[in-house]
Amino acid sequence: MIIGTIQAKQAFEGRVAITPDSVKKLIKLGHEVIIESGAGQHAYYDDIAYLNAGAKVASESEVLSQSNIICVVQNLTAEQIAQLSAGSIVIGMLDPYRNDQLDNYAQQGVTAYAMELLPRTLSRAQNMDVLSSQANLAGYKAVLMAANEYARPFPMFMTSAGTVKPAKVVILGVGVAGLQAIATAKRLGAVVEASDLRPAAKEQVESLGGKWLDVPMSDEEKEKAKSTGGYAWTPSEQYMKDQAAVVDKAVSNADIVITTAQIPGRNAPRLVHKMTLDKMKAGSVLIDMAASSGGNVEGTVSGETIITENGVRIIGAANIPASLAAQSSDLYANNLVNFITTLFDKDNNNALTVNLEDEIQGALAVTHSGEVRLQRR
Repeated sequence: MIIGTIQAKQAFEGRVAITPDSVKKLIKLGHEVIIESGAGQHAYYDDIAYLNAGAKVASESEVLSQSNIICVVQNLTAEQIAQLSAGSIVIGMLDPYRNDQLDNYAQQGVTAYAMELLPRTLSRAQNMDVLSSQANLAGYKAVLMAANEYARPFPMFMTSAGTVKPAKVVILGVGVAGLQAIATAKRLGAVVEASDLRPAAKEQVESLGGKWLDVPMSDEEKEKAKSTGGYAWTPSEQYMKDQAAVVDKAVSNADIVITTAQIPGRNAPRLVHKMTLDKMKAGSVLIDMAASSGGNVEGTVSGETIITENGVRIIGAANIPASLAAQSSDLYANNLVNFITTLFDKDNNNALTVNLEDEIQGALAVTHSGEVRLQRR
């Protein structure tokens, strides 16, 4: 099989879906690899590195027309899809619920796999989990971004001129990104508080040295939260009011706030409102990691920094993993290689096998055999 990738052209994107290291892995598995010239430049992989790894370097059109499998970071355009061969496969973070090209993939006879739809509770799928690998880096980098914008240090200092108090950091949303943000902020010496809809996150927060922002829950709500398999649940109206009050108090007193909450296929939930922003100190910093899906913070603009009238900085972090393009590309490429191996049947001369009865392939395939399979929300 010929497996290829092209350079991502989207704004704020510097990652590449195939790295020189993954080229070697794919060739070892018996595949050929073709890379668009310049595809890895923002991740510090030049064409020579790919050639030395055994790949062929070509133009974008050659990669699209010749590849049996195309690995991408983000969605292809209609013009690029039109160059794909019927029966080819596209694998990547396709933002399926907001993807306006699914009909084009189907009409072109392409099988498209959206990696975001991976069943994350399956143990055999863990090494393919692109959301976790990218979110881990994003949570780390978000804290560094905040530290760079904040006009004071994070840790407590004892000096001859007086004591410097540690920064107060609040993390809203304790998934993979949130947990990494807590760990990073603690390593930098900050006092950290965190909140999440999942009661189970309390133990994780406290294990990293953070303080849990507790919201009272009924027994019924606790059972409902546990039954979601680790994902967000729909809380009661009273719980939302109670949580809003707890968040308002914590955020109002915070120096740094990092929000991470996103819901696949929907706009990000609003967690921080203007009335809370108005209470914050001048110089406070908010990093909104959900900016690209509408933002958790009122007033967020994706890709921009907004300064409120009272001097609070709201940073709409559009694509944080891309700011660590070298490392995020390495992890992402490994995730894709691990998924690609499931497409080939070792017991049948390593033949390509699209098996939508498989719990992973079936969950990820958004188009196949001329049809859009995704159940839109």
